[in-house]
Amino acid sequence: MRRWMGIPVAAVALTACVTINVYFPAAEAKEAAREFVEKVIGDDAQPAPKPQEKPGGQSAYVPSAERSLASRIDWLSLMGIGTAHAQGQPDITIKTPAIQSIQARMAQRFDGQLKAHFESGALGIANDGTIDVRDAAKIPLPQRVGVNQAVAEQNRDARAVYREIAVANDHPEWEQQIRAVFARQWVDSARPGWWVQDAGGGWRQK
Repeated sequence: MRRWMGIPVAAVALTACVTINVYFPAAEAKEAAREFVEKVIGDDAQPAPKPQEKPGGQSAYVPSAERSLASRIDWLSLMGIGTAHAQGQPDITIKTPAIQSIQARMAQRFDGQLKAHFESGALGIANDGTIDVRDAAKIPLPQRVGVNQAVAEQNRDARAVYREIAVANDHPEWEQQIRAVFARQWVDSARPGWWVQDAGGGWRQK
């Protein structure tokens, strides 16, 4: 009987190990994207969201009895996969020389050539995280060629950094997921008055 009871536990452990191999650390990726994007955009960084609170201003909590019980039980360790699980949740690094070089280039280009045109409404952030020229008439004629070139270079660098982040973290298969996280972050970090594109392709002003 005991021999048969061990089978479900072994099956759960095996499933957990498989999950670890394909795990994408979404929360860590979002924080990395926020840090990267805010450094590119520059001043007036948006504050990180605060933990949700219960009505009345009280923070959510776990009853002390439950905390005490949880602190004494490491369910994954009972199955012998605690260490492996921890190793399967890497921080997303954006500190490699290649990534920081791209970030510095994007920040310089944004501040020197693009920011003013976001504020005028000429440029907008598309729903895939790229920059679009949404109203070329608002760009002075002598600047249009330079702005178009800067937009193309900024989008090219953005695509390159998503690939570089995935490779630097030893998971090139994460590139599309990283791109999606960054796309949301560019929109979230857009300053009031800038134009952003919604999921349906329509433009709205923040």
